[in-house]
Amino acid sequence: MKRPVLLILFLLLPLLNSNTFLLLADDVKTLETGAAAPAFSLPGVDGKTYTLNSFKESKILVIIFMANHCPTAQAYEERIIKLYQDFHPKGVAIVQVSPNNPPAVCLEEIGYSDLGDSFEEMKIRAADKKYPMPYLYDGDKQEMAKAYGPTTTPHVFIFDSQRKLRFCGRIDEMENPYEKALQPDTRNAINALLEGKPVPVERTKTFGCSIKWASKAEWRVKLDTDWKNKPVEVTEADINGVKEILANNTKKYRLVNVWATWCGPCVIEFPEFITLQRMYGARNFEFVSISTDGIKKKEKVLEFLKDKNAATKNYLYSAENKYPFIEAVDKNWSGALPYTMLIAPGGEIVYSTQGVVDLMKLKKEIMQKIGRFFADD
Repeated sequence: MKRPVLLILFLLLPLLNSNTFLLLADDVKTLETGAAAPAFSLPGVDGKTYTLNSFKESKILVIIFMANHCPTAQAYEERIIKLYQDFHPKGVAIVQVSPNNPPAVCLEEIGYSDLGDSFEEMKIRAADKKYPMPYLYDGDKQEMAKAYGPTTTPHVFIFDSQRKLRFCGRIDEMENPYEKALQPDTRNAINALLEGKPVPVERTKTFGCSIKWASKAEWRVKLDTDWKNKPVEVTEADINGVKEILANNTKKYRLVNVWATWCGPCVIEFPEFITLQRMYGARNFEFVSISTDGIKKKEKVLEFLKDKNAATKNYLYSAENKYPFIEAVDKNWSGALPYTMLIAPGGEIVYSTQGVVDLMKLKKEIMQKIGRFFADD
């Protein structure tokens, strides 16, 4: 091979190592019925490493590809736990696997969850839901996902005692967790295999969130850039304006943060509120900031907001006397900054905290109010 050709290959090598293989992930093929279960070795949230051989004693192996952030996956969590409770005593191993690459999950895609798809967040979900089954992480290399070929979360793969694929598809036909499913395909398949009978339906289509392959990380970069290019403004508000904000005559839950540029904790936590707006802003939620810096510091406030990409509703309290403002905000508030409230439509304060927020607790509060499932909208 001539040197110029070698030089070109050398220059292209970084691209081949990244983009080429990332693009291949989008062309993954779903495992065919009757195929042998591909080997894997993945970490679980319990600190153990699991392989295909870890389940060799089980009569049947059920692998379910799941995702923390996906509302469809969350809608099926209780049913999956019930499957485990019903079938684990009969020798059926049920394993959940998160196939998503965390950097490829856009903030705007986490509107129905308090958690993203990182390994550390998987540990939180497993603890919150008290998962009785292993929950494995495949998000870095996505090797298991490429070998099995899930298309959505959730996506079920059921293997017989010889570890041949006998069912691939949905759990059932009813995404809404408040309604009864009439076609429990996964349950039917497990029962048939336990009874030594053919699986009645071997393959179904699946509905849910797409797999977040590493190649989709560029989407998040684009959305991050688009957000940074949004206009940032601050509006003056007198005491009547503040009262109107707090009355919240909208259909949205309004998260209000009272802050100042000279307040260290305010400055530290402020970017988290922008993240929450990006996560939940497409739903019945909005973030509103109220600065207490005073009119003379308006330019400084605006400079700060622009630096934090605060393309949200931002207000600056315009009066010098802060005490009427304190009373108007919340009679239970002492006046110390920062102060944060979640206000329901109509003005009821359903959550409040003085000082830096417990972000995880706040997200759970938001989820409790706006809901985790499409059925909640």
